[in-house]
Amino acid sequence: MKQFAYAIPFLMPFSMAAGPAHANDSAYTDLDTDHCKALLPEDTESGSVSLRCRGFKDYAVYFKEGDLRQSILYGFVSDTYVNDAFESFEPFNTATRKIEWRLGVDGKPAATILRWFLDNIDPVTYEPSPKLKGQVLVVSKVADGSGQGCVVGYVDALANPEPNALAREIADTRTKDFVCGRNMAAYHGIRGPTAAEPTHVFPD
Repeated sequence: MKQFAYAIPFLMPFSMAAGPAHANDSAYTDLDTDHCKALLPEDTESGSVSLRCRGFKDYAVYFKEGDLRQSILYGFVSDTYVNDAFESFEPFNTATRKIEWRLGVDGKPAATILRWFLDNIDPVTYEPSPKLKGQVLVVSKVADGSGQGCVVGYVDALANPEPNALAREIADTRTKDFVCGRNMAAYHGIRGPTAAEPTHVFPD
């Protein structure tokens, strides 16, 4: 297993909202924690969870959580990536409940955009501080025939004046040629002090 940073294991889900799609259109789905399939027995001691959830049409959402950190994959993800990939952030974090799917001319999703909240630590108290809470838009590649899905880029939602527009630009222009496990996701636009360092673990 390639370990690029600190890892952890899985939690969460989604419903449907779809209409006619055009090039660079968006569709939206919601987390639905009551209707996901558990892929592994819940580890009550560590709080680790691994779920397969409903996403956009037949594109699933795979949600993992462990040690108060989360990781999400989308689409036709291989078992290897479901089991061994984990991309998150160094501080404790939670993803929001609304996923934006970016669609191609064929109506198929190529990327997703999801907002994450980061519980940054106060250097004085060594505890998470609401004043230092970060918000980052995570742009992810939807797995297709390759079985590989991963994060393509990040946008600091607090530091950039139009973070959603920037995230859509990344999703529409950088996803196709991005190779999971080889290309490394980076921040785009302005990165402020609350946009914490990401972590990445990929299968060998």
